[in-house]
Amino acid sequence: MDLKQRITAFANLGQFLTSFLSKDEKTGLNLADYNLLTEELEAVIDAAYRANSWFTPEHINLALHSWADALKQKNLKNWLEPYAINTQNPKTVAVIMAGNLPLVGFHDFVSVLLSGHHILAKLSSDDKLLMPFLAKVLIQLEPGFAEAIRFTDKKLTDYDAVIATGSNNSARYFEYYFKDKPHIIRKNRNAVAVLTGNETHEQLVALGNDIFTYFGMGCRSVSKLFVPKAYNFDAFFKAMYEHREVIQHHKYANNYDYNKAVYLMSLFPILDNEFMVLKEDENFSSPISVIFYGYYESEDALRAHLNAKSEEIQCVVASGFDAGEIAFGQAQKPKLHDYADGVDTVAFLLKI
Repeated sequence: MDLKQRITAFANLGQFLTSFLSKDEKTGLNLADYNLLTEELEAVIDAAYRANSWFTPEHINLALHSWADALKQKNLKNWLEPYAINTQNPKTVAVIMAGNLPLVGFHDFVSVLLSGHHILAKLSSDDKLLMPFLAKVLIQLEPGFAEAIRFTDKKLTDYDAVIATGSNNSARYFEYYFKDKPHIIRKNRNAVAVLTGNETHEQLVALGNDIFTYFGMGCRSVSKLFVPKAYNFDAFFKAMYEHREVIQHHKYANNYDYNKAVYLMSLFPILDNEFMVLKEDENFSSPISVIFYGYYESEDALRAHLNAKSEEIQCVVASGFDAGEIAFGQAQKPKLHDYADGVDTVAFLLKI
């Protein structure tokens, strides 16, 4: 396969997802068993939710929508245009995937295959159903991918490079274990939001999407707010109220009850609206249902602080604060060129 064939195959996969989500049977794809595949995907979504109740059908469909939009022919071409992709000798890239969000490792899957390499994927036990199904559809669309995709739940062997995503603790193990192989090792990161007090109600409601989507479990989930001295949280809480249905999820509710109880028993001062807790804290990574916050005296000082802590931050959500900021409500909508930890995955793959 050449690059054009690979791009076309992934664009067709995106079309399959678009048709599935819109319930449109007129796909124009060369898939004789399209109806059977859509029924199977419905079953896979249900099974994924039963296996991991954090993966609600709503959130799985949100991830599928995101990839249906990303895998458009134009988007793929624009993404890869700056690279000189001419892989004559494909290597096997082992990818150790996280399982905190549905299809969280799919960007690595796409990057490896479009760069012309083979993938050996070790899936998280929390997300082991969705990716193999999409790989199955991709192979039906382009049989040439059959020899390029392998999944394993055993010890990794026979690979040339590694991409691994995990916690800060697992990253230390990965760094040692894979020290002799070309590698990308990703650690914990979080998104932060900078507020000035001048945000509109609509902007703050949109910020709620950055906070609550995927229950705040993603590296692009806002887990900390920076607010000016004497900031009044009334407008913030009023906007967050539009996301109150999150408390209906039993695991989220359990986390909320537990964390609130721990803080109250420890006599920590908190702000609470019956479905989320705000706690002043210098850390970036907050527990589920909790948002940390901190005060800043000047935007320049805050920029310097965030720059010093850049290895802990995935993105900054704000309006008019910084050239690299993400607009309110857009943190969970990364583009293909928005690489995790700021490390260019495709550039890495083209050098191995």
